[in-house]
Amino acid sequence: MSPWPDIERASPPLISDERRSLESWLGFHRATLLMKCAGLEPDQLAIRSCPPSTLSLLGLVRHMTEVEPWFHDFDEEPAGEWYSTDADPDGAFDSVDPSRADSDLTAYLASVERARRAVEGRSLDDISPEPNGDGQPVSLRWIFQHMIEEYARHNGHADLLRERIDGVTGD
Repeated sequence: MSPWPDIERASPPLISDERRSLESWLGFHRATLLMKCAGLEPDQLAIRSCPPSTLSLLGLVRHMTEVEPWFHDFDEEPAGEWYSTDADPDGAFDSVDPSRADSDLTAYLASVERARRAVEGRSLDDISPEPNGDGQPVSLRWIFQHMIEEYARHNGHADLLRERIDGVTGD
């Protein structure tokens, strides 16, 4: 296996409409997570933060693969199979396997692409067919904002993980 590929990241526009702003910031954060992984070998991607935490860069990518389906709810395709299960709710983090790093990246990229397709042309006011975990309806606008928050929080974790692995810092 080779190191994970470099990724290009575009800065969000300083002036734009709401939809473009939300899409741009989400794209920025998606790219940031992959930038934190770029150039690392699979074994490095699986390095844990510190005991007892099972947090790793590869685990974060796997976790976000499972979070992107907030958008998938807008399409008619069946749900995918993910890493976490009822028996292992933290499987995205706990069960990382460096030998599967390339397939985990492929799954992440597919989840992101499906998310983009699922909401293309939809209004930010559209209500998700699936309620949130509390059974409450949520708008596409809320999902965009939630996903930006989710990525931003985990990108902070990714900053620390990357620095621990090889000393690389930066945004």
